[in-house]
Amino acid sequence: TILLSVHAKRMGDGRWHFTFWQRYREREAEGTNVKLLPSVISYNASISACGKCGQWKLAGDLLAVMQNTEILPNVISYNAAINACAKCKEWQQALGLLVAMQNSDLMPDVISSSAVINACGRGEQWQRALYFLVAMSEDALKPSVISYTAAISACETCAQWQPALGLLLQMQMADVARDAIVVNAAVSACGKA
Repeated sequence: TILLSVHAKRMGDGRWHFTFWQRYREREAEGTNVKLLPSVISYNASISACGKCGQWKLAGDLLAVMQNTEILPNVISYNAAINACAKCKEWQQALGLLVAMQNSDLMPDVISSSAVINACGRGEQWQRALYFLVAMSEDALKPSVISYTAAISACETCAQWQPALGLLLQMQMADVARDAIVVNAAVSACGKA
């Protein structure tokens, strides 16, 4: 019996290699009786690995498989799938996952909201990104430096320097530490204007 777990790494030729499948095939070729025992952790690792490979659709498919089994997705499962969508600029899919998460009686956390803000920003939806930043406070979530960086980067992508600078000021008022990444994003937004 082996535990289902996936590790992804980029090969020299740019392709991704999933070590789980290699190990599974080796055990199968040896004639070993292989019984897979999936868990929420292994599904989450698989969804995360898909995200790192830019396979947002496969990440969503794994989430759907979880929903049809006795292993229910948790906040981490949804966060990993939302991050996979963000990486591929699939902001509409990310929003759909956020709604599905809420419909599953799971409360989005700072990571969920930041991932949705990132997805909107990468999809050039800066106004939606700002909407979700504001919604965090309404949901009693304190935006992190990552949340602000995603929102300011959304403004940068769309050359919206005024909201970017406003968010930088808002960070100061909210006592959220600013780092070089968020400041550089705001400066870059000004440079694109």
